Amino acid sequence: MTPQDVLKLCEEKQVQFIDLRFMDFPGLWQHTTLPISELTLDSFEHGFGFDGSSIRGWQAINESDMLLLPVASTGKIDPFMTHTTLSMICDVRDPITKKEYSRDPRSIARKAEKYMKKSGIADTAYFGPELEFFIFDSVFYDQGINFSKHYVGSREGIWGRGEEDANNLGYKIRLKEGYFPTPPMDTMQNIRSEMVATLIEMGIPVEAHHHEVATGGQCEIDMRFQDLVTMADNVMTYKYVCKNVAHRHGKVVTFMPKPLFQDNGSGMHVHFSLWQGDKPLFAGNKYAGLSEMGLFAIGGILKHASALCALCNPTTNSYKRLVPGYEAPVNLVYSSRNRSAAIRIPMYSENAKTKRIEFRSPDSSCNPYLAFSAITMAAIDGIENKIHPGDPLDKDIYKLSLDEMSKINAAPGSLEEALNALENDHEFLLKGDVFTADVIHYWIKYKRDNEVDAIRTRPHPYEFCMYFDI
Repeated sequence: MTPQDVLKLCEEKQVQFIDLRFMDFPGLWQHTTLPISELTLDSFEHGFGFDGSSIRGWQAINESDMLLLPVASTGKIDPFMTHTTLSMICDVRDPITKKEYSRDPRSIARKAEKYMKKSGIADTAYFGPELEFFIFDSVFYDQGINFSKHYVGSREGIWGRGEEDANNLGYKIRLKEGYFPTPPMDTMQNIRSEMVATLIEMGIPVEAHHHEVATGGQCEIDMRFQDLVTMADNVMTYKYVCKNVAHRHGKVVTFMPKPLFQDNGSGMHVHFSLWQGDKPLFAGNKYAGLSEMGLFAIGGILKHASALCALCNPTTNSYKRLVPGYEAPVNLVYSSRNRSAAIRIPMYSENAKTKRIEFRSPDSSCNPYLAFSAITMAAIDGIENKIHPGDPLDKDIYKLSLDEMSKINAAPGSLEEALNALENDHEFLLKGDVFTADVIHYWIKYKRDNEVDAIRTRPHPYEFCMYFDI
């Protein structure tokens, strides 16, 4: 849509409010709402002012004024508002220079696309993330000086099978047996269908939805692939829709990677390919039908994988999922079908246009603009420097000898380790000024100060189970 199209749609739908949305630095949507009378053609050029110093990780108090420029093509009627509201995703600009704000995640994603095109390697990077999430019936959590607690409730959680209650009908999903059961075992079918219908109504194409492996309401909805910026926009709309549809039904959605002990966490397997016009650049006659470029892209991602984790797995909880034994791809190798590898080459079709690589380590807690941009930059680095990924791993990882296992690198075991890796390996992200040195420095500082140290200094409840009687 053009700005003129937006104004016409507002008139046709009798829109009463405009909702302006943008991404904060860590990765949550923020918004402000204006009456429709405030939106004119000039708004798309001059924007709307707001206080950037109140947004996490942004401006200093003495440089607080910022501009939100609505992007007309992102305009959608919001299906959850009582009053007719049109939402638009915004770019963030400096009010004086009108330049893109370097810490605006969407700006970073646009610069990644621009750098890719300027390199001559490709003109489009396509992404197809598979976001996993949990739908719970209830949740509570708190932390104080002398206590810590959390609880999640789910009518299909295996922990409730022994409840002597007339409402307990016995259909509970066993640990790690939640993949593809039919209703009534799958209690989330209708809610997921409502989520999908809402996404399609908002113009986001969806390929499938299903229950995922874990007990307690783990789900997945797969969107059809899109270019980098469009898909990052769609991921944010996807999260918004899932959360609000669940809320309609008195339930809650979380994209937290590992909310349950002893069962699978929620990942975000990222399908990725580069194209030049209508030519898929990863299709060829090398291993698993890949081109040499495709192998070099894998080489770049594997080389920088530990640093990528700081952006693709950016929470302390991410590393409760990235442990062996839960289908988590902690092994920094590639394979055509081995799901324990960090990178897999899907083999569902021999059609060249479906040839892609699947980076399996990321999770749904990431900021998609930053994660997709970083993956693209790592792949470009691999292609430009002809980084070959070595031999694939097509064996069962759990049957390898100790000597064979010792030769396989693993993903970082903690957020602190990933941040250290990013601190030591980020030159590939600075090319083309896509990620600035300030962005990398502040990301590391923010995560260390607000998350790593926050967890490190608090006693864990299970420590009482292990140590209280010492």
